[in-house]
Amino acid sequence: MEMPKSVPDTRMLLDLTTERMPYGLYKGYFLCDLPESYLVWMSRNGFPAGRLGEMLASLYEIKANGLDYLLSDIKQL
Repeated sequence: MEMPKSVPDTRMLLDLTTERMPYGLYKGYFLCDLPESYLVWMSRNGFPAGRLGEMLASLYEIKANGLDYLLSDIKQL
């Protein structure tokens, strides 16, 4: 059964707070701690393929729309 698009993927939200950037300038940073300016740059230059790209694109949308509190609430758990 597929969830409606309006329901956030809670597994991805959790992963954004526990997985680290595997390469680049911010290697080792938790994905949720990547600066918005870096995500804007990636959105202009293209997100990587695969799951990492999907997660970074989602994180970009979260930060661009002021929804950071979703991640900070999860991070505190």
